[in-house]
Formats: sequence, C-alpha cells, structure tokens
Amino acid sequence: MRILLVDDDEAIAVALATALESQHYVVDVANDGEKALEFVDAFPYDLLLLDVMLPKLDGITLCQKLRGCGLKVPILLLTARDGSTDKVKGLDAGADDYLIKPFDREELLARIRTLLRRGSSPLLPVLEWNDLCLAPSTCEVTYKNQPLNLTPTEYRLLELFLRNNRRVFSSGDLIEHLWSFDNPPSAETVRSHIKGLRMKLRASGSTADLIETVYGLGYRLKSPSSKKSGGETIQSPVPNAQFRSEATLTALAGVWERFKKSVMNQVEILQQCATAAENKTLSDRLLKQATVEAHKLSGLLGTIGFTDGSELSRQIEHLLRNGDPQDASSADRLQELVVALHQVLQQPLSQQKLTAVGVANYDRALVRRGAKNIMPLSEPQLNERPLILIVDGDLQLSEQLRQEAAGLGMGVEVATNLSAARHRISQLHPDAILLELSFPTTGENGLTLLEELTASAPQLPIIVFTVLGDFSDRLEVARLGARAFLHKPMPPVQVLATVTQVLQQEQAGAAKILVVDDDPQILTLLGILLEPWGMKLTTLKDPRQFWETLENVLPDLLVLDVEMPHLNGIELCQVVRNDPAWGGLPILFLTAHNDPNTVQKVFTAGADDFVTKPIVGPELVTRIVIRLERVRLLRQLAETDPLTRLANRTKLTSHLGKSLHQTQRTNLPLCFAILDLDNFKQINDRYGHGVGDSVLRWVGGLLLRSFRSSEDIVARWGGEEFVVGMYGMKKAAGVERLTDVLAILRQETFTSPNGAEFGITFSAGVAQYPDDGSDLQALYRSADAALYQAKTSGRNKVLSAS
Repeated sequence: MRILLVDDDEAIAVALATALESQHYVVDVANDGEKALEFVDAFPYDLLLLDVMLPKLDGITLCQKLRGCGLKVPILLLTARDGSTDKVKGLDAGADDYLIKPFDREELLARIRTLLRRGSSPLLPVLEWNDLCLAPSTCEVTYKNQPLNLTPTEYRLLELFLRNNRRVFSSGDLIEHLWSFDNPPSAETVRSHIKGLRMKLRASGSTADLIETVYGLGYRLKSPSSKKSGGETIQSPVPNAQFRSEATLTALAGVWERFKKSVMNQVEILQQCATAAENKTLSDRLLKQATVEAHKLSGLLGTIGFTDGSELSRQIEHLLRNGDPQDASSADRLQELVVALHQVLQQPLSQQKLTAVGVANYDRALVRRGAKNIMPLSEPQLNERPLILIVDGDLQLSEQLRQEAAGLGMGVEVATNLSAARHRISQLHPDAILLELSFPTTGENGLTLLEELTASAPQLPIIVFTVLGDFSDRLEVARLGARAFLHKPMPPVQVLATVTQVLQQEQAGAAKILVVDDDPQILTLLGILLEPWGMKLTTLKDPRQFWETLENVLPDLLVLDVEMPHLNGIELCQVVRNDPAWGGLPILFLTAHNDPNTVQKVFTAGADDFVTKPIVGPELVTRIVIRLERVRLLRQLAETDPLTRLANRTKLTSHLGKSLHQTQRTNLPLCFAILDLDNFKQINDRYGHGVGDSVLRWVGGLLLRSFRSSEDIVARWGGEEFVVGMYGMKKAAGVERLTDVLAILRQETFTSPNGAEFGITFSAGVAQYPDDGSDLQALYRSADAALYQAKTSGRNKVLSAS
C-alpha cells in the first residue's frame, strides 16, 4: 500500500515515515502543498496524510483541489488545531478523518487501517490463498499455520499479490507500487526479491511456486485449479470466454441499474417536449435540450442492450432536428415514439437478447485472435534473459542459432523431434519456440505440435522456421496462431531479430487509451467493454482539459466524440494533428452521426477510424486492436535500430522530449547518459565487422535488461555509442546503475571465428536535468564532456558531469 505524507516539519515527517514503513507501507514525503499535487499527479496512492499548515498550499485548500479533481483516495488530516470549527472545515473540504497532534502512534495506524478498509482496496482481516495466510493488522504471514520470516520487501510483494490475486504485475508495476519514487530498484533487483520470496514459500512446504511468471507479462499468484496435460499447472492470460461474457453482461446490468434513474429523467424531458409540441408551446430551449438527450440516448441504450430503445431515440432525434415538431402529424408521431421508448425501458434488461449475442461474439473473436493484453506503442524492452526452445532436427543450424542468441543475451535449448519438444516444454517453460514443420527422418509434422500448443498454452509465442514455403503451409500456420513465419534458408541474425521482436511484443503492457466524451454513461460503458481486454482507460468529460490530460496520460490511442460542449471532437483532432509530437497518434471517432458530411469532416481532420453509436463490442474492440497493432508495427520499423533492436535516435529524441516536459511539471529528476565502447575500432579491424556487430547486439541486450522498461529508454545513438534516459533518477543513482552494468560487461568474454577470445569495456558520462542542462542538446553536451573526461583519464569508467 502506498501513502503520501505531506508535512513541512522534517522531524515529524521522518518519524511518521519510519512508523509507517515499519508497517510495510511505501511512503513518499512532500514538504509543501504544491509538491503534493505533483506527486498525486505522478503516482497512484492508497491514502494521503496531510498536515493542515503547509507552505504554498495549505492542507484544507489542497484537500478541496484534490476532491475537485475527482480524487477518491482516503485523506487523513493532521493538525495541531483542535477547534471544532477547524475540524468542520477539514471534513467539509473532503477529508475522511481528522487527527489532532500530538497523537498516539497506534491510534494513527488504526485510523489508517480503517480508512484503507473503506477504500477501493479493502483491508481484509486476513488475506488467504489456500494454506497461505497474511494478517495486515499484525504483519504476520503463515503457511499451514507455520510462521514465515519475510523481509519487509517480500512482505509487501506478497501482500500486493494477495490483494490483487487475478492481476499480472510487470516489473515496472511492482516498482511503481512498492518502492518510493526516489529509490527505485532495477528490474534485476525485483526479480531477486521474487526469487527470495519463492524460496521461502517452498521452504515452508509449498510443493509448487505460488508466484508464477506469466510469459512476457510479469508475475501473479498461481491458481491451484488450472491444469494441463501431465498434471502440471498452467494459466493462460486469456480469461475463459464464457466467464468474460457473463461478467460483461453482469457489469452492463449494473450500469443500467446505476443510470436507470438518470435515463428516465432524460425520457421525461422528451415527454415534456412531446407534450409541448402537441400544445404548440414548445420553446427553442426545450427543443434543443430534448434533441441533445435523444442523441445521447441513441448511443447509450444500444450499447447497454436496449436495441429497440436506441432506434426509437434515433428516430426522435431525427424528427426534432429535421422537422417541425409542432406540426400536427409530427407532434403525434413524436408522442408515439416517446411512449414506445418508455415501454421498452420498462422491460428487464435480461430480455434484450442482442447484447448477449454481441458480447459472446466479441469474446470469441478476440480469443480466436489470441488476444491477451493489447500492447502499447512505446518501445517495449526485455526485462529477463529469455529462453528459446528450438524444435528442429538440423543440429548444425541449431548450434549456429545458439551462438548468435548467446550474443543477444538469450538462452537456447534444442529438441530434435516433437516428443522431445513436449518433454522440454513441460520442464523448461520456454519464453518462445522456434519450430520446424518438416521432420524427414521421423515423418512428424510440426503443425501437430503447433495445434496442441495453441489450444493448451496460447500465451506461448511460436515462430515457425521451416523449409516448407507453400501458400497452403503459410495459411495453416496463420490459422493455428503462430506469431511469425520464416522460410529457410535465412541468416541466424535475421531469425533472432524476429524472435526478439516477438518477445518484445509479448512483454509489453496494457495499451493506454484516452476517451473524450461528455456523456458519463458512455464513458462508464467503454470501461466495461475495453478494460477486460487489458486496455487502460482514461476518460475525460470536459474537452477544455484535453491538452493537459493528453500530456499527462501519453495515450497509445485517442477516442473522440464528435458532438460535445465548448469544443467538438473534430477541433480536438485538428489540434492533435497540428502538433509534430502527436501527429502519429491513432484517433478513432465514436458518434451517433453517420451522415456523409460528418464522416467527411472527421476523416479530413485526420481521423484513422470511425465507429457509430450504439457501440457494438466486437466491432469497437477489433478496430482498436487492429489499429494498435498496425501502428505499433510501423513505429517499430521507423523507430528501432535494426542491428541492436534498441530505439534509434528519432525515437530517443521524441521520448526524451516528452520525459523532459513531464519532468518540468513534476520536478522529478531526469538522467541522461552517453556510453561509448572502448577501442571498438580495433575489434572491427582485428576480427571483422561481423564480430563487431555481434558485440554491439550483445551490449544492446545487456542495456535493455538493465533498465526499467516503463520509465527508461535505451537507444543506439550511432556507431558504438549508446544513450540511456532515466526518468525520476538522480545523477548519483544513474552513475551507480551504469557502473553495475559496466561490471557485468567486464566479466563477459567474446570469441572470434578463429577462436581468439577478447573482452570489452565502455566509458560513460552522466548528466542530470536541470542541473547540467535545460534541454536535450545541453544535456548531451554535458554528458559528452563527462564521457570525454572518462576517456582521457583511462577509459573503463563512468563519470558524472561536473
């Protein structure tokens, strides 16, 4: 659980932070109200502790601002003022509780536990997972009633998994939830803590890993009920389609119950309009209001499942927009439509069959696609040493691939037939499989194994690499869900470049989608339709806050409504397309208007796609998935260095530009480092450029594995020079991180084709924003000067800019 403590008294802040950390809370400290706002904007908190008397922005005003922005996190005010008036002000400002200084430590902790129980992450008396029990009130953990002695970090990891027992956490997610912003660990450190926790659980008597690695995604609690052939546990990140359909329908029913009263109020406005039209007393104001409500209802009702209601609302809107409602025949028709709409809405939602069919089709369509989490467009990075299983009878080719993979930081195992492959898969749990289809000596067909794995382990990426190349073979491979088809012969480096790309795609997290629509009901429904498929939604009702929200969220895709107050979606689309940094952002329009004129305006403004309301789940999700996949592929081609698979200079410049802008808003540090391989020209001259390329690929893989995929960026600047951007990290920490990477590189031995062995090192310079430069060019100059100093003082070292 993460807590923000806001107090300008350093002694009190340190004492409180120590007390909270002793209870395994993650604590960030801000010493004024404005900095607290920045922290809340940057990090997700479970509770806020605010002192009332704060510099720059007092606690009462801060509380009002946070509640005004819609923040629902519990807030506990701390103050030396004990007057009832002050308490009333604090509670009226939105605080959940009020504690007078000096206070008893145990009382504070008890109040915190109480507030957290009311929050979105309930504090249960005991968290249980089969024989594993964790008591948050006492911080005790037992397995089969035997106590476990966990470190504070291991305890926090286990508590997070138990509170979110269906969620997969990437290394970046764990860092965000469990470490304070000024002391983030590396992904390798996270893996070490996971390993330590697993070892202690096994030592306590657990017969299997209770924390499993989900290929390419992260970690989660392993369900005891899911089995595969041979009695081994396996879980697919794709939930059961039937379960998801039922869950979606249940959620939609909940939305209907939640908004039923407001919908009937909208229908009442339509009734008032119809009555006024009959009496020829219809005002322009009421006509305009009824038209807006009919427009909203046509999209909302169809999405929930009231298909007939949606059509009736559309006819009402058309009549109000295009006719004279006070004409006798029009007034009669309007009254008929409103009465029919009211009757439809009196029927239970369960009788609306079309929604169930639509949701089921939606589930089946995505399961056929093998959809799991929809990948973001940011450059993904490999956080662990991946293991590749080669299923091929050609041992010479497999050995060549093994040697090339070692240079990229990948492990390789080989199975020469399908029977051996099945055994290796069950033993090793590889991250990817490179599969031949033809086995002349045994007569086996690799399609058999592909079909088995598609059914039992759809999360496991399979790349087909085969001598077969007919269109029928390619078609069958595509139908069975392989991630790529490669035709022999092909250079090993090219094969492994494809493997790396597939692994990067598999590891990426949820796509971030920003939805701008003034109808809160539609925003709620979009969350129900999209979030179960791994998409992270941010919704915005007021388009006037669009640009600030866009820069905060950094979405992978933008969804806009056409008709909104103050600013319409077409204008927002034009604003986005006019900015070079956002010119490539996919934009999809949702609207009840499908007339040719509106469609033409939407695409002229720069839209990528257009979906009409009412929203049909399968259509919307499929369009979003396809758009994200296509744009991601194009961006990878344009922004990735083909040799090392790192970001190129274009991607680096764009990413760091956004990071600098974010840094300016949050006042968090940003490190910029330049690395240059020492005496690299001698390697090319002595052993050849092929060996030099292998070294560059290996170093690129090392850098990717050494930095956080969610915050950092690693790029090849050119030649043997690399650049690393580290958001939220100070210069000293950046130097330490790179020094650790250099130590790993020093231990590596490379071998040339003639058997000669050699090692390599790098020199690096590290600069920090804003101390060493206020823009990218200035940071580069400062880091380059430090790099030059490292080179001239003997190489093989990391120095910071002075």
